[in-house]
Amino acid sequence: MNERLLKLLYYRLPNILKLLLLVLITIPIFGYLIYLIEPERFPTIIDGIWWALITGATVGYGDYVPVSILGRLLAAFLILSGGGLIAFYIASLSTTAIKREKKSQEGKLAFHGENHYIFIGFNERTRQLVDLIIHHYSNKKIVIIDQTLNNLAYTKLPVHYIKGNATEDAILNMANIKAASCVFVSANNQKTDYESDTYTILATIAIRGNHPDVPIVSEILSKKQIDNAARAGATTIIRSNDFMSSLFFHELDPEMKATPFEDIHHLLNQQKFIHQSVPHSLIGKTYLEAVTPFLKKGFLVIGILREKDYIFQPKATFVLEEKDILISLGKR
Repeated sequence: MNERLLKLLYYRLPNILKLLLLVLITIPIFGYLIYLIEPERFPTIIDGIWWALITGATVGYGDYVPVSILGRLLAAFLILSGGGLIAFYIASLSTTAIKREKKSQEGKLAFHGENHYIFIGFNERTRQLVDLIIHHYSNKKIVIIDQTLNNLAYTKLPVHYIKGNATEDAILNMANIKAASCVFVSANNQKTDYESDTYTILATIAIRGNHPDVPIVSEILSKKQIDNAARAGATTIIRSNDFMSSLFFHELDPEMKATPFEDIHHLLNQQKFIHQSVPHSLIGKTYLEAVTPFLKKGFLVIGILREKDYIFQPKATFVLEEKDILISLGKR
């Protein structure tokens, strides 16, 4: 390894490592010198290095003390030079930690974990979603990408914030998109439906281009953009306006004596929807015959998905076919 390569490697090292390297070189030199000057008080080189480290750090245990004039001069020089060097290293270490924490709060620090969720857009809806995930899956790592916040006022772990535009590859790479397990693109209610959907679709395209297999849940506000979101690569399309309109319709029904919003809210908190292929033993059986065995296993079958048709609460005599999907509810 030639001198030019060594210099190149040295200059590429972070400043904190350069300082540490300088400390690791300086302390053994002083330890070796005191061993040569006073071998009777420092019987081994290790004793000399230990004395140099303690003296340079201005701790001074007093277990090893030079007595000769030359030894004391060496100790004074060590305190003036080595002590300042160690103090500067510790100060640099603290400064680096503070800068890293500041970069993390400002969303400028890349994420290096794996199997994490990525949420694009932070709002009250996203915050509640993060709360639910942390509550049910405490070990799941979460990365939030948002371009409007100066810092993320969300203190719960494990949340990592990245500031930027999710349509840019550089920002997605900072979130380690290639190792993500799922991505959720939230609609921006501060923009028009068209502007929000355009950003969602562009972000979906960028995500799909960087990770062809990751599930993408995209929230679309305008019905006319649903097909575009599907073509962009969204795995699931959340139609917020359609859902809320249907819910409002049920709430405003004068003949309704239930509380649809509260019912659905508690249902989703306590239960989860499960899609299961019809077991071979139930093919050709009726819907009524399928409900009982699933109830015994803790699942409530509420409907059938046949190709793209949803059939909820079918007739008891409804016959199950091979490619049918059973829609059921199960406890979390």
